[in-house]
Amino acid sequence: MRFIRGLVDRLLLLAAAITGGLVPGFISQYRQRLGGRLDQALADLAPWRHLADQYHHGQLAELIQYHLASLDPTFHAEGAIIQSLVQSVARLQIAVDALHTSLFHQIAYLSTHTDPELARATFRDWVPTFALSVEGIVFALAFALALWLIFHALWHLVGLAIRRWRERRKL
Repeated sequence: MRFIRGLVDRLLLLAAAITGGLVPGFISQYRQRLGGRLDQALADLAPWRHLADQYHHGQLAELIQYHLASLDPTFHAEGAIIQSLVQSVARLQIAVDALHTSLFHQIAYLSTHTDPELARATFRDWVPTFALSVEGIVFALAFALALWLIFHALWHLVGLAIRRWRERRKL
């Protein structure tokens, strides 16, 4: 039993270190895909900004209100689309800015703000890369240590439960 625990222990530690080292590469590829979405949204918004510059003193909000105030349903719908595009650009810009920080801040941000569709798309095209930066190595080691400690805690709890169960059976 001790041999099996030792083997599982070492394999888990190795797998956790490798997995932890791959996380920064995934985040980098996620950030690049997110940046591409922002670039596309900005390109889609550019003609509307040009119209706002020409007819509304550069005020995109005025252009949107002009469209929304129209009685023409198509024109009104365009206003809603422009407004949605502006909101998307703002949301994407916040996410891009949040991911241009330290690795630990990126992980914290993504733990609560990950776009599931974007994460799936990134994972489909993901090319595993191992981070060799100081942050990447520290994260890999911290991740491995955390999983290793969890493994040991669970192993001891299961062992304790088995011992208590055996003691009860003897009575």
